[in-house]
Amino acid sequence: MSTAARLALVAAGIAAGAALIAYYIASYLTQTPPVVAATGNMPSASLTLQTVASLGFKPHPDWVSYLAKNPAGKWVHSTVLRVPAHSTINVTIYQFDTATGLRNPFWGEPRGIANATMTVDGKPLKVLDPDLASHTFAIPDLGVSVPLKGVADDAKNQCSVAPCTLAEAHTTVKFSFKTDKPGKFRWQCFVPCAAGFPLGFGGPMQSLGYMDGYLEVVG
Repeated sequence: MSTAARLALVAAGIAAGAALIAYYIASYLTQTPPVVAATGNMPSASLTLQTVASLGFKPHPDWVSYLAKNPAGKWVHSTVLRVPAHSTINVTIYQFDTATGLRNPFWGEPRGIANATMTVDGKPLKVLDPDLASHTFAIPDLGVSVPLKGVADDAKNQCSVAPCTLAEAHTTVKFSFKTDKPGKFRWQCFVPCAAGFPLGFGGPMQSLGYMDGYLEVVG
C-alpha cells in the first residue's frame, strides 16, 4: 500500500472518530429529561423524589439516579422539577441506596430549610453523621442542602430496579424550603456516588436525569 493510501486511511479513521464524538456530544447536550411539576400551587406545593442505587434500565442501567413523582402519581426518570414562586415547597425523598459517606462533614448539616431541621423516618434531625449519608439534595443558589441517610448495607429486601416501592428497604427524609422570585436553578448531589468514575464524580454525577438537574421556579 502506498504512503498516500495509508495517509488517506488514517485521515478517514480520524474523521470517522471525530464524527462519532461529535454525535455523542450533540446527543448528550440535546437530550433533556421531561419536566416534572410539583403537586399543588402557590403558596404551598409538594415534591416527592426517590434515589436508587442503580436505575436498572437503559441507557445506563447501573447508574445511580433520582426519580420524581408527577402529580398523577407516576414515577418519572427526570431531575427537571417545576415549583411555584413565593411558596413553601414540602419535599419527601425516599432513599433506597446504601451509605457512601461524605468527604466533607459540612454537608451533614441541613441548610436552607425550615427550622434547619429535617425528619428522617419521622424523627427530627439537625445534623447527620457524615458516615451515614448516601446522597444529598442541594440547590446552591438557594442555599439549600440536605443530606440523605443511607439504607443499612445488610438491610433485607433492597431495591435493585427503579422505580422502587415502599415495601423495599428505604429511609424517608422530609423537609421544606421556600422559593422567592422565578428563575432556573441547578441542583445536584454532592456525595461522590458515581462508582467506576474518577473520584466518584463522573457519569451520573454530571448528567441531567441522574444525580443533578434543574429547579424551575415559575410565577
